[in-house]
Amino acid sequence: MSKRFYELVAVMDKLRGENGCPWDLEQTRESLKPFLLEEAYEVLEAIDEEDPETLKEELGDLLFQILFHSRIAGERSEFGIEDVLSSAIDKMTRRHPHVFGPDRSAGRKGRRATAKDVLARWEALKQNEKRNRKRKSVLDGVPKPLPALMRAYQLQTRASRVGFDWRELRPVWNKVREELKELEQAVEGGRLRSIRHELGDLFFALVNMARFLKLDPEEALRKTNRRFVDRFHFMEQRAEKTRRPLSEMTLAEMDRLWEEAKSAEKRSGKKAGRKTMIRER
Repeated sequence: MSKRFYELVAVMDKLRGENGCPWDLEQTRESLKPFLLEEAYEVLEAIDEEDPETLKEELGDLLFQILFHSRIAGERSEFGIEDVLSSAIDKMTRRHPHVFGPDRSAGRKGRRATAKDVLARWEALKQNEKRNRKRKSVLDGVPKPLPALMRAYQLQTRASRVGFDWRELRPVWNKVREELKELEQAVEGGRLRSIRHELGDLFFALVNMARFLKLDPEEALRKTNRRFVDRFHFMEQRAEKTRRPLSEMTLAEMDRLWEEAKSAEKRSGKKAGRKTMIRER
């Protein structure tokens, strides 16, 4: 193991040890939960921004959170970071018999394993592990604290692995249209409970559409959020140049700025595309 890793473990031990940092000494599993989520999302943001230096830093922050939880577990005589590493090694080698086991094919009729073969084997091994832990459903392993969009995607993915899925795109489209119509009817009825119910069903159907198209809905929405922020910043900058804040503009004026932002975005995209083509040549 890298010497630097042990040095980081020593930093954690120092912070939680005698005469350590008062703030670090006060932390518990519960108090650290928001930080664990925050660091994970900051890693995602660094990936989106394609910034290696920031990604390196954020991965370090996320790793430190893992060390923090391992240290707390060690203090409670439950497990330590070495046990975490051993568990990960054991699981990954056990679930990759086509790499670490005697049977390197993992496919059918002796052919080399495909990604689909590996996924099927992975799911079968997981189900066997779950049976040993007395889990009753293929859905039991999807964490409840996941953001709703991500959890919907994972629930549908798990269900599809046992055959509960459509086989073509058309019925998926039909389901989205059906849920949209039911939402419209609920809104016309004016009952908040029904509206909430049908809105949730529409989201669920759209997640299913994304999954069927082999797209990650969380990633798609995150990129849309980023485009919205970029365009809105463009509008604010344009408004600042005219010395009229957006709050004093009419909706029609703001719509014109929005269209300008979209046009600027397209021009920027075309320039980036040309640069990519030049590099590829």
